[in-house]
Amino acid sequence: MAEQCKISAAMVAGSEERSYARSYVLKVDGYSRAKALLKNGECVTSAPFSVGGRDWALEFYPNGYPQNCPDFMSVYLFHEPADADVKAKYTTSVLDKNGEPVPSYSCTSGSDPVTFSCEIFYYGSSDFIRRADLERSVHLRDDCLTIRCDVTVIENHVEEEARVPPSDLHQHFGDLLENKDAADLAFQVGGEILSAHRCVLAARSSVFKAELLGSIEETSAASPIEIRDMEPDVFNSLLHFIYTDSVPLVLDVVLAGHLLVAADRYNIGRLKLICEEKLCSNIDSDMVATSLALAEQHGFHALKKACFQFLASPSNLEAMMASDGYEHLKSSCPSVFKELIAGILPAELKAAKDITMTMWK
Repeated sequence: MAEQCKISAAMVAGSEERSYARSYVLKVDGYSRAKALLKNGECVTSAPFSVGGRDWALEFYPNGYPQNCPDFMSVYLFHEPADADVKAKYTTSVLDKNGEPVPSYSCTSGSDPVTFSCEIFYYGSSDFIRRADLERSVHLRDDCLTIRCDVTVIENHVEEEARVPPSDLHQHFGDLLENKDAADLAFQVGGEILSAHRCVLAARSSVFKAELLGSIEETSAASPIEIRDMEPDVFNSLLHFIYTDSVPLVLDVVLAGHLLVAADRYNIGRLKLICEEKLCSNIDSDMVATSLALAEQHGFHALKKACFQFLASPSNLEAMMASDGYEHLKSSCPSVFKELIAGILPAELKAAKDITMTMWK
């Protein structure tokens, strides 16, 4: 599992002189993995940030957008929500090792401001950087790419400064987890020790609440709690969701499957729904057997239904039977086959269905 989760993206507030002029930095840690996972038109999106009382977001497309820019990386600044016109200037730049913008790897709105509206709610560059040029440069360090966007809102300064900024509670809790301030718990997961806060875990999970608040003396930070049957990166992603209510920006199906089991284990309902939806929308012949076994063993009904719908196609069923996960499904969940076969037989073959339903009794 460790190979699956090396991508992270963090929005970090830069210096600000006025509430209507602000710099934000998007850091993609695991550029090559993002490039491999995200197709043309798919992006890494920042958390929302506020400038001039408005909400903004930055989108980075490692394989370009739109389709005529597959050899470039694209970047766009979005105004969210675009329910009112606002004029702004922006400059987006790759940062060098000293944190300074690289002029040759920059795009800008120009000397005049542009208007973000309901019709035009984003600006940026489809050919921001030719991907091959960046990969040969010194600005991609340790597979990490850092991009800064400087935004200045031009009009209605007084009115906009009075607006309430969006909640940044998730950022504060994320910092709490990352910095380990006042952590009073330690977990041993595989060969790693991960720190956390008892009250946060108890507030977010009824299972953690029962386990932690009822045995305070036994779960001190000096005595790590051993977590079995879970990889460190999965448990770390679980903690990240507990503190920030968000999943990794690039959530692949393998991690989603492991996180789904972890969310079920600790009764974190929203994470279960997010991961189950991810798996339901990414069913293919290679993964369907694994997903169906997961759904059957843990009672994930929506995922099971989606797998059955996919396997209703004879070609998909044949491809699944040739996949690596087929033998595991057959040995671990034999009863699921009678439902599958009975479900795909024509309605008029009722007798055959009845025989099928009794074969595994």
